[in-house]
Parts: sequence; C-alpha cells; structure tokens
Amino acid sequence: MSSLRARFEAYWDGSIDPSVEPPMFPVMAHEEVAERSLFVSSFANVTALRTDDGLVLVDAGGPLLGAQVHAAVRSWSDEPVRAVIYTHGHVDHVVGIERFEEEQRARGTGEFTVYAHENVTARFARYALTAGYNACINARQFQVEVAWPTSFREPDETYRDRRTLELGGEHVELHHARGETDDATWVWVPGRKLLCAGDLFIWAAPNAGNPQKVQRFAREWAVALRAMATLGAEVMLPGHGLPLYGRERIAQALTETAALLTHLHDETLARMNAGMRLDDIVHEVKAPPELLARPYLRPFYDEPEFIVRNVWRLYGGWWDGEPARLQPAPAVAVARELCALAGGAEAMAARAEMLAAAGELALASHLIEHAVLAAPGDAGIAAVRRNVYERRAQAATSLMARGIYTDAASGRRA
Repeated sequence: MSSLRARFEAYWDGSIDPSVEPPMFPVMAHEEVAERSLFVSSFANVTALRTDDGLVLVDAGGPLLGAQVHAAVRSWSDEPVRAVIYTHGHVDHVVGIERFEEEQRARGTGEFTVYAHENVTARFARYALTAGYNACINARQFQVEVAWPTSFREPDETYRDRRTLELGGEHVELHHARGETDDATWVWVPGRKLLCAGDLFIWAAPNAGNPQKVQRFAREWAVALRAMATLGAEVMLPGHGLPLYGRERIAQALTETAALLTHLHDETLARMNAGMRLDDIVHEVKAPPELLARPYLRPFYDEPEFIVRNVWRLYGGWWDGEPARLQPAPAVAVARELCALAGGAEAMAARAEMLAAAGELALASHLIEHAVLAAPGDAGIAAVRRNVYERRAQAATSLMARGIYTDAASGRRA
C-alpha cells in the first residue's frame, strides 16, 4: 500500500486523530495514484497525467511551493507538458505554471494549451484591480506576507458549462460548478476512473463562508458534489488534502459534504423567508454534529457560522435586518457614548477583562472594541485588547477565525 493511501486509510478508520493532524494540510509527497497518474501533495495539490502526447496537468501550484511541484513532476516524468487545466483561478493553483512555461521555452519543446472556465479571466482582472486588498486579507488569514501578483497566465481556451477534450488519446471531461468560486471546474477522466475535484472538496468543512472574500454558492456547490458522487470514481484527488480511494467511500464523502451545505443553506433560507434577522439566524442555525464529526468535514478552515452569513449575503444583501445598522453612527461615537454610560473606557475595558477571564470571549470582544475606540492611546486598554484576542485565537478551531484574531492581537484594527 502506498504511503498516501495508508494515510488516507488511517484517517478513515480513525487511527489518526484529525483534530491533532488536520488532513487538509499538505504532506509534501508525490505518488502514482492510478495508472500513469501522479498526485503531488502541496499547498494546493497538482495532478499530472501521462498521455500518448505528453503530460496533462490539473492545476500547476502556487507562488510559495511552485518549485516543489515542478521538481515532483519532473522526478516522475521528463515529457513535455501539452495541456494545463485550471480547476479555478485561485493564486495557489495557477501561478506555478510559470516554471513549466519557462522550462519548455528553454528546451524548445513547444507551448501548451491552458483550459479553464470562462470566469477565470474575469477573476484575474479583479485580482489585478484589488491586489492591495488581497495582499492584506491573505496576510491576515495565513499570517504570511506575500506579494500579490498582478499578472497571470490567461487560459487559451475557455468553456461555459461542459467540455470534452481528447488529449493524447485520453478522454477528459471538464464540468463547471459554482461553489467556493464562480469559475470552478471539476475534471473527470473516465478511462482511469479518476476524479479531480479541485477545491470543491478539501478535507474540511467547505470553504463556503470565508468572511473576507467574495460570494460563495452553497446550494450549487451541493449540486456539483452530488453529480460527482454518481460517477463511480475509484480515486478522487482534491484541491487540498489527501487522495480518496474506493467508489463507496468517495461517494459517501461527496454526498455528506453536500448534505452539510444543503442543511446550512436550507435552514438559513427558511428563516430568511420567515422574516428573521441575521443575528437570530446565525445563532440558531447549527450544522449537524454527526457530519462535523467526519474527518473530512471538521471546521479547520471555514466555519458553519460563516457559511450561514454567506447564504444571507447571497439572498439578502449587506443589511442584516437591524434598523440601527442601516445608516449607523460612526463606531467611535457609539463607543464614546457607551463608555460614558459605563463610567469610562477603563471601566469598559475592565469589564471586558472579567468576561474574557470567565470565557465569555465573544462578549468581551465587543466591549474591548468600544474601549479602544473611545481611548485609542491608552496602553492599558490596548493590553486588555491584546489579551482578549490572544485568547480568542487560541480557542478558534478554524484557520480563518484564528488568523483574524491573531491579527487583532497584534494591535491592528481591520
């Protein structure tokens, strides 16, 4: 048994505790997972298919580990790349293509064709327009300073709903879905019973709610997962995390991920249709605990609460239903008024400190934000704020929440 498959089996049977070793994190290994099919575990995974006419890559790696991806592929095959398929336009999946292009130009082995959904080009344009913002939010989310690119290798050929390619004697199907992104492609290679899911499956609760990024699509995501579950794939290669093996287990993972998304979507929408406000919905709609217990649905990256908020944003816009927040007073004015009523910013901070010590971290966060706004130069209040968010970061289960709280503990205000 290969090392990647053994690791998959250990997560599936419970031998590895996913809360100790989250399965969505890369193991930085590469192996053949099917005939003439290489899987490269990286920050964003890459698949290489050997065909009669050269290599087909599904994704190409990102800016940080592009060299590792390139070296892994080249340790397996020296054949020229003939096609690259983007599963979507996220930087960690596409920027690594530059190494392969430079190599082929230097070797004189010809150019390759890049295939993607038609919305990828619009994503690249938006990334160039919002490079500064993306640099800020990714530094906050991952706690790593990375220069955000402003130019990208555009696709040569795009499609809208579905496209079939014949590449080196291999039948390859491209299917569009709206899920984490509006430009997602899942790839089905029926001759190898091989499914490349991209970020539609990441060995964690789906990234359908990211609080700092653009709209996600929980309902359509679930539809795509259920379509993939009917294929009879024997190997599924996700955008992040380990390969999955076995027709029944792949179908289970896909359908249960769909069930989680459907539950959160439908329960949120039902309450919106009943006229409830966002605050009530967020605190009422919960994910089924039996689904969150699965090793591939733990909220390591995103959180069910964030998915609920994203469903609201899709259907309900930015207003949360609270009249005072439609045209609110400046936050600093509200903070000064509340601190005055509480007996001063120091009193507000002291109460926040007490709440934090009692484990009431969410409530403490509200109070300390008021205190800092009302007395921005007070070092003691700033120290309380740092303590509150250090506690919140330690308690956070998801990378997204932990990143934001860690950033707040550093003294910055978003």
